[in-house]
Amino acid sequence: MSRLCILDGGMSRELLRLGAQLRQPEWSALALIDTPDIVRQVHREFIEAGADVVTTNSYALVPFHIGEERFRTQGTSLISLSGRLAREAADAQTDRKVLVAGSLPPIFGSYEPALFEPARVQDYLGVFVKALAPHVDVWLGETLSLIAEGEAVCTATAGSGKPLWVSFTLADAPEAIASEEPRLRSGETVTSAATWAASRGLQALLFNCSRPEVMAKAVATTSSVFRDCGAEIEIGVYANAFDEETDGGANKSLHVTRDDLTGDSYSRFACDWVAAGATLVGGCCGIGAEHIHRVTGALKSPSV
Repeated sequence: MSRLCILDGGMSRELLRLGAQLRQPEWSALALIDTPDIVRQVHREFIEAGADVVTTNSYALVPFHIGEERFRTQGTSLISLSGRLAREAADAQTDRKVLVAGSLPPIFGSYEPALFEPARVQDYLGVFVKALAPHVDVWLGETLSLIAEGEAVCTATAGSGKPLWVSFTLADAPEAIASEEPRLRSGETVTSAATWAASRGLQALLFNCSRPEVMAKAVATTSSVFRDCGAEIEIGVYANAFDEETDGGANKSLHVTRDDLTGDSYSRFACDWVAAGATLVGGCCGIGAEHIHRVTGALKSPSV
């Protein structure tokens, strides 16, 4: 790839802005059931804002959100629908190529590394991979809290013939932001995660759903590891806009978002990430189409 690539932003608040009704526990999965046209429209608005990649709205299609029984009876069809909607939006853009990333979420809960069950995870990831495979260009294991979750995604997608991106979420409490050693929410170091990624032949290693202040250090650390071991792996960032650190309990309530994180201020963070070595830049929860529009302008203007 080796060129600057703009990712999309967070799905849920854009669904709400366009009129979708969301509630817990289904959350963004509810829009696939009740208002799929709005899901497609969110993808279109991110593309119009400059996104080169849209991510399937499959993140909440796990038993935590839709229940074990619904996952077994409707999971495949809903996951497939999320892929089709993203594909339709991407293919409608005729003046440039837009990729579709298949979201492979943390199966047992966001920011919950202690809940990971290696003996069961493939039963669920296999459903995602089979249902999304006809529609996506690249796999995106996202908001993963520990390296073992990344390894599980590697196993699930092996033999698919599609590139794999793995995105970890970072500890982002004030002490984590101040620390010289960025860490995953599991406590594992970013150095360890980058070393693992280099050994697994990923196309990209990303960091997402953490406060923007913690990201540049993670990018610089990863860039150094990749440089030292000669790994040609892209680095990406898509931060959230949460008003507080997110150490546990994600997706159990609607987090308050920051008033100070405007499109302009977020794009300044994005420029810092690119300066540190990132080539994939977008947004996560609370980062909308207007933010992505500003990021596109800041990173793809002739002066950049």
